[in-house]
Amino acid sequence: MKIGHLKVMLLALIVLVLGNSGGKANGSVSSFTLKKISGINEKGPYLGIVIPNAFELDPLLQSSSFVADPHHPFVDFSGRRFRIGKLERQKVILVMTGLSMLNAGIATQLLVTLFKVKGVVHYGIAGNANPKLQIGDVTIPEYWAHTGLWNWQRFGDGPDDELSLESNGDYTRKIGYLDFSDFNNKTAEGKFVDNLLNNVWYQPEEVFPVFGHPETRQHVFWVPVNQQYFAAAQKLESVKLRGCVNTTTCLPRNPVVTRVKRGVSANVFVDNKAYREFLNSKFNATPIDMESAAVALVCFQQKKPFITIRALSDLAGGGSSLSNEASIFASLASQNAVDVVIRFVALLSS
Repeated sequence: MKIGHLKVMLLALIVLVLGNSGGKANGSVSSFTLKKISGINEKGPYLGIVIPNAFELDPLLQSSSFVADPHHPFVDFSGRRFRIGKLERQKVILVMTGLSMLNAGIATQLLVTLFKVKGVVHYGIAGNANPKLQIGDVTIPEYWAHTGLWNWQRFGDGPDDELSLESNGDYTRKIGYLDFSDFNNKTAEGKFVDNLLNNVWYQPEEVFPVFGHPETRQHVFWVPVNQQYFAAAQKLESVKLRGCVNTTTCLPRNPVVTRVKRGVSANVFVDNKAYREFLNSKFNATPIDMESAAVALVCFQQKKPFITIRALSDLAGGGSSLSNEASIFASLASQNAVDVVIRFVALLSS
């Protein structure tokens, strides 16, 4: 029995909870869909392309570089459409996640569970925490972290006080914290006062690697991208990017592609200068988004090589010389991200 058939049969045993003669049931994979997936996997393996939203997906679908499979152009399952085709001679499966860490994690898990995927490329737009870069630049971080998992400390406790459940190994003070009082306005007497919000301590994720012992957790905060992918991405720094939205709205310089050290994600749209500056100084973060760390964590647990390419659409919280409206530059940033992804996939094919 071939591995592809075995994988689909195992999946069927897991998810078919209420089968009937028609092969349809709530919460199940129909026999028709299973057969279709099996046929697709026979032609694999594929490179998975994970995209957050339609305005980031559409430029890729409209590109002449993407050619849909003539026999199986897509599979719909669990609210997602998995598009099958070729991109720069690479067999690919595209999936749009939707907004947020939860959606990104679910879509990525479905992708690597249902299909024979050899690696994952994630792309989209992002806020910028690094004032040295500008709107339109495309960043490729080496590490990703989820910065939305907090242990919120009670008022009165400080950095030397043990966190709740820390002694059980559930939480840590190793990564560091945000002290809300650091961002207080001064009082009339010119003194800072404690903030009732106190401190939040950043926490690593619990992960259960696919090749590990079941229910034996590990912890990870910074998830590295695949080093071969990251090394190949250096060749993208010569890619020429678009600098104008239209004939009258252009950036002060041509955007660039650059590899950076770190990106961060959380279920927060960051449009706040103080928090942006904190993320940059604390974590050396450049792109800030709501999905990439979820994709990274799923790929880390499933032992799938991955890389993320994020174009900067705004300086989070403002402060640049540009009109800092993400809505103005989102289309340009999306197209720049797509252009870089196409070139990256071409590198993998060469």
